[in-house]
Amino acid sequence: MQPQYQMGYDRAITVFSPDGRLYQVEYAREAVKRGTTAVGIKAKDGIVLIVDKRVSSKLLEASSIEKIFKIDDHIGVASSGLVGDARALVDRARVECQINRVSYDEQIEVEALAKKLCDHMQTLTQYGGIRPYGTALLIAGVSDGESRLFETDPSGTLLEYKATGIGIGRPAAMKVFEEEYNPDAEIKDAILLGLKALHSATEGKFDVDTVEIGVIGRENAMFRKMTKDEVASFVEQFKQ
Repeated sequence: MQPQYQMGYDRAITVFSPDGRLYQVEYAREAVKRGTTAVGIKAKDGIVLIVDKRVSSKLLEASSIEKIFKIDDHIGVASSGLVGDARALVDRARVECQINRVSYDEQIEVEALAKKLCDHMQTLTQYGGIRPYGTALLIAGVSDGESRLFETDPSGTLLEYKATGIGIGRPAAMKVFEEEYNPDAEIKDAILLGLKALHSATEGKFDVDTVEIGVIGRENAMFRKMTKDEVASFVEQFKQ
């Protein structure tokens, strides 16, 4: 049973509880906390996104699970939570990038895109008949030669990090980052640190089929997902 003070206050997104909480937003955050772990790390020469795809059945094609998305040439996103909600936000982000190109003939800045997405997510906490997005995103990109890494959540909050994680393994990943993060590390070292954080978050239950890695270099500013062979080489390095 629900606590007496909570009953009725979680029926609609527009109703605050007496202690100033929006329960539907908090439930959406719980959906994110139940999602697979994703981490992002800023390196000296770029940014790394790593996700745990968590293959739940040996009959499942691991390649069909997509948690890292290319938004534009210079921006990539990693998600945790409800995958359908993440895809809807990814599609919206891609449209915003193209609108900016058509309107201003230039790439959108990473922070501007992150704010547009968070503004949209915030509006879904304000009106009846809808629900918040049950997903969080790590938005990584390069603007004006500078690496940027943002984290969103269902309330529309936007925070910038040097290294962070989302999903069920966030506490374990953040502990690793707080102890070992080095802003002067190169991308290859950041990948190994990210794998260590993911190893801690998943209690060692990952391999090349359950890990996806996206990278973007600060010089060329081109986001790409690593091939399975590239991922395998880093997983092998980490396990040595």
